[in-house]
Amino acid sequence: MSNHTHPTLTVDLSAIVANYRFIAAQTKPAEVAAVVKADGYGLGALPVSRALAAAGCKTFFVAHVEEGAALRRAIPGTIVFVLHGYAAAHKHAFAEHALSPVLSSAGQLSDWLQSGLRTPYALHLDTGMSRLGLSHADLDAIDAATAPALVMSHLASADDPEHEKNQAQLARFKTLSQRFQNTPLSLAASGGCFLGPDFAFDLVRPGIALYGGNPGKTGENPMRGTVTLSAPLLQVRSIDRGDTVGYGATYAATGPRRLGIAAMGYADGLLRAASNRGHGVIGGVKCPIIGRVSMDLVTLDVSAVPEHDAHAGAAVEFIGPHQTVDALAREAGTLPYEIYTRLGPRIERRYTGGEA
Repeated sequence: MSNHTHPTLTVDLSAIVANYRFIAAQTKPAEVAAVVKADGYGLGALPVSRALAAAGCKTFFVAHVEEGAALRRAIPGTIVFVLHGYAAAHKHAFAEHALSPVLSSAGQLSDWLQSGLRTPYALHLDTGMSRLGLSHADLDAIDAATAPALVMSHLASADDPEHEKNQAQLARFKTLSQRFQNTPLSLAASGGCFLGPDFAFDLVRPGIALYGGNPGKTGENPMRGTVTLSAPLLQVRSIDRGDTVGYGATYAATGPRRLGIAAMGYADGLLRAASNRGHGVIGGVKCPIIGRVSMDLVTLDVSAVPEHDAHAGAAVEFIGPHQTVDALAREAGTLPYEIYTRLGPRIERRYTGGEA
């Protein structure tokens, strides 16, 4: 049963599927895999993956072996790549669930080949991120007969189409991958899907774009919104000129104001950085966050909202038709990735469309 004192996240699985199909149209004939790590970017890895599998998605990427095991149990027959690679301590899980590691070092590759496991694996090449990935020297040292099922890399600046790093990494990826003839290649994640056909190769790996985030740093977002995040007002009250709001008294009223206190705080994922700079929306009216976001509560100035719309029990939209996740992230000085993945367990999650 719904609890009206809790925030609610409604996930539109049909919109996620629509984004998947839109990316497929942009990158064809490349296969579109889905990145569902961090519990599907906070939206629910299993319901999201079921909806995408029903729409034809066959390959999924997770970060940890435990995520991969849960996904394989729920959706047999899929290919699940584990981005953090292989460790001997996880041999049983890789074997039991037929998981495919993404191997990022010569040591991981050696351990995998010595494990005796025969699940297809991927090699991750470092083309300039200087994070995970095999270097040119690593490649020279490995057996020329190494036969991965996929060779991949990751772009550092794909959200900026004009960044010179994109072309540099593309060139380096082409050079390093030459030794793996007839092996499928993958370079593009969300941003890379929109850099043109040269970046698509054989498989693309969108994440944030599937969930409605803008794959570009600027410009109009081509993706459909997929979530509505709302929280109920617990109380509406009035203050006068000079009255302060919240911890630290960081907001002082310049005149009479009406306040709405919503059941949403940083324990639920509304970042404290949104204090005195973010917004919620009530009845289509933007309501500034005033004072500090606290653990369980946030205060909004609802003076511009008609009283019949701003009352105890009324819903405050933080992400939805009137405010995108990108807009909320900008106001909090962060990225939509962080907004989504910090959505807390107290939030009631509902699903519509797809496999809801």
